[in-house]
Amino acid sequence: MTPQPGSAADVLTLISAGSATTRSDLARLTGLARSTISQRVDALIERGLVEETESGESTGGRPPRQLRLHTEDHAFAGVDLGATHCRVALLDISGNVLAECEDRLLIGEGPEQVLGHVDQRLDRLLGEAGRPRSALRAMGIGVPGPVEFATGRPNNPPIMPGWNDYPVPEYFDGVNVLVDNDVNVMALGEHRNAFSGTSHLLFVKVGTGIGCGIVADGKLHRGAQGSAGDIGHIRVSGHEDAGCRCGNSACLEAVAGGAAIARRLTELGLPAESGADVVGLVQTGNTQALRLVREAGRLIGEVLASLVNFFNPEVIVIGGALSRVHEHLLAGIRETVYRRSLPLATHHLSITPSRTGINAAALGAGILAIEHYLSPDNINRIVNA
Repeated sequence: MTPQPGSAADVLTLISAGSATTRSDLARLTGLARSTISQRVDALIERGLVEETESGESTGGRPPRQLRLHTEDHAFAGVDLGATHCRVALLDISGNVLAECEDRLLIGEGPEQVLGHVDQRLDRLLGEAGRPRSALRAMGIGVPGPVEFATGRPNNPPIMPGWNDYPVPEYFDGVNVLVDNDVNVMALGEHRNAFSGTSHLLFVKVGTGIGCGIVADGKLHRGAQGSAGDIGHIRVSGHEDAGCRCGNSACLEAVAGGAAIARRLTELGLPAESGADVVGLVQTGNTQALRLVREAGRLIGEVLASLVNFFNPEVIVIGGALSRVHEHLLAGIRETVYRRSLPLATHHLSITPSRTGINAAALGAGILAIEHYLSPDNINRIVNA
């Protein structure tokens, strides 16, 4: 017989998921005695994790007391660091946004300067939300480069000079900090906010470069060292003359990323420096930009077709700067994926633009922090302390 869940963390999981809103619900779902449920709930209330209110409807007697997460004394931060921007979102324990901001900030200024800016913004947002610094329980940070997730240290990020092996979590005192690749937190934010009922999802970021976040069986998949999903450096045949920043040639991002498209447009006499410039040209109806974006979609589709056959996702979400012209980019991606993937793998496959848009990384980083804080090991540690 399978043992029933019984720890304080198990009880909190049922409450946070909305599966149980009363002590009676908890007793019914867990099979635990009411006295045991009371011990677990009282411990969670004492630690400020749960609150109980008399807001339930009566069924013929005393109204049941309702249980919910205690949001007032907890705050979590999600930080999205891009090559040229910084977005910070302050969330409560249920994932609701309390305050947020966005600034232009160059990642190349180095960790001390950038993280100092983030620290200042956190103080401002906490003040706007009326929360003390002590309410900040955990923070997630997404960065535009590979990260050793276990330590939170960037690993030779090509567009982050000065960040290699920098101990990012140690910069912030008194708060747990988790650092991950930006496309991973984008995948997490998209999945939890828009596709929570989907078990297998790929989030493809098409910006200056190209990356992929993988959700497998509802969980973020990072691989053995945290480099899973680095599809931007998969070789694309027929483009051997396209040099890549990684030192190789014919990488997908070197021929289909925003910077690559901008470079080709410049060669055609249409000055463009970034994916944002490409988007601007497409939005004005420039035929050369339209053609190159659709062609980039076909090349990305070639790589994704192999991933569809291998991973068999239910949904592929396209995000990043170029997703703002998704009708043209997705046309090329869909054309190739549906033509080159196995019919069984694409029978129920949806290829769609991001629903969380530019907020995906900040929200995902915040969710990463919340889920870490609410993890069974951490909750049981808090309750038993």
